Parts: sequence; structure tokens; C-alpha cells
Amino acid sequence: MSELTLKTTRLILREVELNDVDLIHNLHSLPETDEFNTLGIPANKEVTEKLVKEWLKSQQQEPKTRYTFKIECSDKFIGLIGLKNLGVPNYESGEVWYKLHKDFWGNGYATEALTRILEFCFVDLNLHRIEAGCAVENIGSIRVLEKAGMTREGRKRKKLPIRGEWKDNFFYAILEEDFKY
Repeated sequence: MSELTLKTTRLILREVELNDVDLIHNLHSLPETDEFNTLGIPANKEVTEKLVKEWLKSQQQEPKTRYTFKIECSDKFIGLIGLKNLGVPNYESGEVWYKLHKDFWGNGYATEALTRILEFCFVDLNLHRIEAGCAVENIGSIRVLEKAGMTREGRKRKKLPIRGEWKDNFFYAILEEDFKY
């Protein structure tokens, strides 16, 4: 099975591989990128390797239920973006998530990567609806979701377990007919 690659003007999105564990562990270990993350900082590299192996296993299923991409800019790893919760045919939907290394925040990379994933969802996968969520305090992620054309549909109270506290979550979605190609 060949590696799926998506491109934008500045970015290359490639499906993660097992040899990406060190880069992913580094990203997951940064306190700044963990601030609004429900996974928490991994105890060690083996925890990250187990997570990556789970991603790889689900990426090999047919039909696929998940895609996880590394984001590269000028041959540098700058983060991750993924699509999950696929596989319920009647709903034709999925959920996106992303995490960028703090050194690359504020450059529009997350919005660019998300827009490309949305295009992949609607054009290549023929999905109808894509959802996302973020902690209500996560101003950066809110901006990314809204710049990519997603609509805030509501707030779920105390949904996210983050560092021992329950945090509220905004939920967003975009429909195929709302997406600007």
C-alpha cells in the first residue's frame, strides 16, 4: 500500500510511519502543545510508539477509519493533522484534529493544513460533514477552525479531561456545501 501524500503551496502532508515516533514524541512532550490536549504528555517514548502503532493499524483497515498525517514545511516536521471516526456510511462524516509544534505557530500552517484536509474529505472521500472540537480557552485553535470555514455549533460542558480538570469544549462543523474550494 502506497503512502498517501497531500500537498499545499507550502506544506506536504504525509501519512505517519513508525520511523516518525521520535518526532511525534518530541511534539507530544512539549508543555505548550499539551496545554489543551486530552492525551497528556507521554510518560516515555514507548507510550508514543504504542499510539503511533494504533494509528498505523487503523490506517490499514479497509475501509479506512482514520488518517494521520505528519505536516512538513521545507522538509521539516512541524506537526500532525488527522481525520478520525470514519466508517459509519450513513453519516458520511468524520472528525479532524491537529497539533503543531510551538515554533511554527502563527504562520497560518494549521489553517492551510486543515483546509487541505477538508478538501480531501469532500473531494476524495465524498464526505458530507466534518466536525472538530477544542477547549473554549484555546483561542489559537478557534481561529484556525473559523478561518478554515468551520461553524461553531455549540458548547459541551466539562467534556475534556485536561490535566485532571474537566474543561468545556466548543464543537465545530463544516458541510460539503459550505466548503470554499
